[in-house]
Amino acid sequence: MKVVPVIDLMGGTVVRARLGMRSAYAPIITPLARTSKPADVVAGFLAVYPFETIYVADLDSILRSGTHADTIDELTAAFPGVTFWVDAGCRTTGEARARLDRHVRENLVLGAESLESLDPLRQLGEDPGIVLSLDFDAERFLGPEALLEAPELWPHRIIVMTLARVGSNGGPDLDRLAAVRRLAPASKLYAAGGVRNASDLGMLASAGASGVLVASALHEGRLTAADIAACEGSNPATRNKKGA
Repeated sequence: MKVVPVIDLMGGTVVRARLGMRSAYAPIITPLARTSKPADVVAGFLAVYPFETIYVADLDSILRSGTHADTIDELTAAFPGVTFWVDAGCRTTGEARARLDRHVRENLVLGAESLESLDPLRQLGEDPGIVLSLDFDAERFLGPEALLEAPELWPHRIIVMTLARVGSNGGPDLDRLAAVRRLAPASKLYAAGGVRNASDLGMLASAGASGVLVASALHEGRLTAADIAACEGSNPATRNKKGA
């Protein structure tokens, strides 16, 4: 099972995400980095472990208040051994296609909360660079309701995102993961939100997750290189870097 660190970008810095309450996000303070600059935080993650994949949420793009497109291009250039999964808030097929064409070295996350319709998945769902994020708050699905009824349109990689658990240390949403697994038994599922420690990684692996998105547990030192290596079944000193 792959461990995928997360950076949330807002106003040019990495912010600390908590419970999906974006208006309250502030620049992150972490022992892993000297500053909240994106490159410093990514370097801090890689000092912990040679991660293959890092997830980036461009919150300014998601909220339609700006973009970090140039910053993300700089990250892909500075860290060529990392595959970046980027949620840039694409709403339409045209926006998604333009993003894929311009940012050829990243994988594009289509966040359900941003989609205006199912058309981007109809047109681009089979593209190998597409990842779908099924976004939920505590109880409600954040996206077109028809999307949950059309698993045949879903790409092979799916993030199961419970925003109400992000930064909460409340534990992963195993019930929601199981519900999505029933709809997409052959897909690779990546759990997001609430991971606390190595025990949670073990529970997610037992539940059949292919990966997990984490941030707070890394910044707070509750996941170590040894924990991650055990989860991924690899030697961090010798592993070959490829996309998850």
